[in-house]
Amino acid sequence: MPLRRVVITGVGAVSPFGAGAEKMMAALTRGESGIGRLPQHDYSDTQDVPQVAGRVPRLDTTSIPRRHRRTMSPMSCWSLLAAEEALAQAAFPRERLSDPRFGVIVGSTMGSIDTWRSIFENYLVARQFAAVKARDFFRIMGHSVASNLAQALDITGRVMAVTSACASSAQSIGMAYEAIACGLQDAMLCGGADEFHPLTIATFDHMAAASRGFNEHPHATPRPFDQQRDGVVCAEGAGILLLESRSRALARGATILAEITGFASASDVSSIANPDPLPLRRCMQQALNHAQLPVDALSYINAHATGTRLGDIAESEAIAGLCGKLVPVSSLKGHLGHTMAASGALELIACIGMLQQGMLIPTLNLDNPDEQCDIIRHVNGLTTTPVQHVLKNSFALGGIISTLILRKI
Repeated sequence: MPLRRVVITGVGAVSPFGAGAEKMMAALTRGESGIGRLPQHDYSDTQDVPQVAGRVPRLDTTSIPRRHRRTMSPMSCWSLLAAEEALAQAAFPRERLSDPRFGVIVGSTMGSIDTWRSIFENYLVARQFAAVKARDFFRIMGHSVASNLAQALDITGRVMAVTSACASSAQSIGMAYEAIACGLQDAMLCGGADEFHPLTIATFDHMAAASRGFNEHPHATPRPFDQQRDGVVCAEGAGILLLESRSRALARGATILAEITGFASASDVSSIANPDPLPLRRCMQQALNHAQLPVDALSYINAHATGTRLGDIAESEAIAGLCGKLVPVSSLKGHLGHTMAASGALELIACIGMLQQGMLIPTLNLDNPDEQCDIIRHVNGLTTTPVQHVLKNSFALGGIISTLILRKI
């Protein structure tokens, strides 16, 4: 059976710039940074970790009925806001959400880490398990975001969750694409979400991979590909996309934002922490093969590049091995920070914006490229140009590699 074509008809975002995909895109095109200094009164007990992060501003979630909101952590609330935005943009009929052929697959690194901390404090420190609330368990489930979305939107089709850290949303989108292409579902909400906690920064700091040198100048970090880069800046948010079979989308008169033409995911077994360029390049080539697209047809590569010493070099070498300096490359981590499980979805939403608006967004804070990263063609300033095909990379600790290919319709 031939595969069905799969298109994107709606997107929604909650990012360090606030709620809304348009708000995020506007900030990216203006070259703004969503990174700030951690408030001292909130994190007075964590002064030994880096003090910069990309935080989502306080949002009004009272539109979410309390019966749903009580089992939701912040990232579940953000995901629902983003899903509602995507559904509204797509003008998707609400009655079809309960069709068994409509599903959801959304990833997160884990359940709510702040709720986990509360449980541990009550049980392991205070020895007061009675203080742990029943609702807490629904917030810490690895599939909490996906399940809460399904409950709030009456989704009765497939409900799945991916917990592959920073590749979670890219894999979620890829798996939704495969389910629709193979005729197992007609439409799916997909993407990812994560919420910030100092423990996340501490994890990267223990691996000597967190940015420490810009606590007094948070907008100057992270610095993907730059000589002065000193590591990851952790961030938070949610990105949700609505995928549909092209035939069903056209039949209902939907506006198509972009088409997914290729997806590949692979494992890098050279190291659980430090990437090897060869598997990265192979994954990109597999995605291009799936899309039946020659590399010289690419208009743009959106790099995963987080601002770590080794990671940026490995990805640069992989891209150079794939296409040399033929295709323009940039990373959006300088604007957004690393939104973890949300990163693939939020950055893919930005790629859709670039496709539609005919422009390329440069890497923020890339002032002096590292000579080991200057082997690729960096986007030099906000560039107006036709954008037809985009390759987007997402990688994760543990050797997880994913690549998606988009086409303008």
